[in-house]
Amino acid sequence: MKRNVFVLSLLFPLSLAFGQWSGYMSTSGKSEMDGGLGMTWIDNQAYYNISLQPDLSIGKVGIGLNINLLYNVNNGKFYSQDWKDRQTGKTDWTRIFRYIRYGHKGDPVYSRLGALDAERLGHGFILNFYNNQIDYEGRKNGLTLDLDFGYFGFETMTNSLARLEVIGGRGYVRPLWGSDLPILRRLGLGASAVSDADKGLKEMDPENKVTTVWGVDVELPLIKSSALAMMVYADHAKIQNYGSGQTVGFRTDFGDLTGWLGLVVNVERRFMGKEFIAPYFGPFYEILRSTTVGELIDFYKTIGGDEAGIPDAYRNILGPIQVDQKMLLPMMTEKRNAWYGALDLNFFKLVRVLGSYQKVDKFANSGALHFGAGLSQNIPYLAAEASYDKRGIGTFKDIRTLDYRSVARVGLGYKVKPYLLLYLDYIWNFVWDPAKEQYKPQERFQPRLAFRYPLNF
Repeated sequence: MKRNVFVLSLLFPLSLAFGQWSGYMSTSGKSEMDGGLGMTWIDNQAYYNISLQPDLSIGKVGIGLNINLLYNVNNGKFYSQDWKDRQTGKTDWTRIFRYIRYGHKGDPVYSRLGALDAERLGHGFILNFYNNQIDYEGRKNGLTLDLDFGYFGFETMTNSLARLEVIGGRGYVRPLWGSDLPILRRLGLGASAVSDADKGLKEMDPENKVTTVWGVDVELPLIKSSALAMMVYADHAKIQNYGSGQTVGFRTDFGDLTGWLGLVVNVERRFMGKEFIAPYFGPFYEILRSTTVGELIDFYKTIGGDEAGIPDAYRNILGPIQVDQKMLLPMMTEKRNAWYGALDLNFFKLVRVLGSYQKVDKFANSGALHFGAGLSQNIPYLAAEASYDKRGIGTFKDIRTLDYRSVARVGLGYKVKPYLLLYLDYIWNFVWDPAKEQYKPQERFQPRLAFRYPLNF
């Protein structure tokens, strides 16, 4: 399935990068009440839509709710898939809570429960931009907890607090933290491990083993101040029973230059050995852990897999037999190198753009893009935000086309009054098709009359 999204590409330049995205959200850091009335089209089926999305911030505590009711115009029934747990068939009322958090990523104490739209551990070589919301109707409540005590600290995450499927953590120490050495006191040594504890499917994987990726890393902040921070780092990762890889990189944070420009630049050179994928737990992992042979082979080609490495047994499978990403590892018979770059630009605190891109050497269709953008709510008349993930990029045409390699969310609004907007949400995501026993893309249009009102507490 493909859909041209030229209009979407026009919205991107307008658009503040949100790692955590849900319709029209607060960017002020203050409590706000969001809601709206309108229509929603899901795969050309019309629904009346009533939504309430308050974003509450009290000190370091933040709570985001998501109450979204869809009423079918034709049969007079509410759309229940948004509220049902696919595995149990029961209504999951916890989906009312989009997230509950304490602090922000990078703070000495940070925790978040609920939606993990762009989760990362360490430098992102093992787990990067993980999204537990990619299956829109099967959204999960994950958990992250980070603590930094100076001398040591840790980062932890799970994609699902209820089922504890993907579980990971990184611990680190700064052995010279208490010294007077100007640079070496910030030297950090880390170790990470991430496992998919859900043993998955048995059709083509009778051994059904847990997949674990572990790694070690070193980082050295050369400069650290409010105006400029610079760090160099290196990582080594190993997939248990399979191959390994390394990366070296640097990150420069120019802070708030002259009070109007914030800029962060990150560049890595990645060396991926045989039977290795980096990052193994990426933005599409939630669907690649239970997918079809055809979709898995397509992903294999986009990460530098050689056509000759596809087993004949896979080529002859026509039915929707479920498989997982681990089956690709024996097929990665060649070493691959790749460039990875990321950019975070905050211009006048009015427009923010975030992007990252990985390209495997000598493989034309191996580009992988993560993008986010948006406007500050201080801009009059217009409201805009967007997020986009795409793999298998070879040309610009691939970027502006939505298909089974894409996840996209865009919101665009016109402020009729300071607290009243004409707003359009567009969502391209994935849902489970029980008839075919596989994931399929789902498209949603949600035009509505939205309101946003500050709450003074």
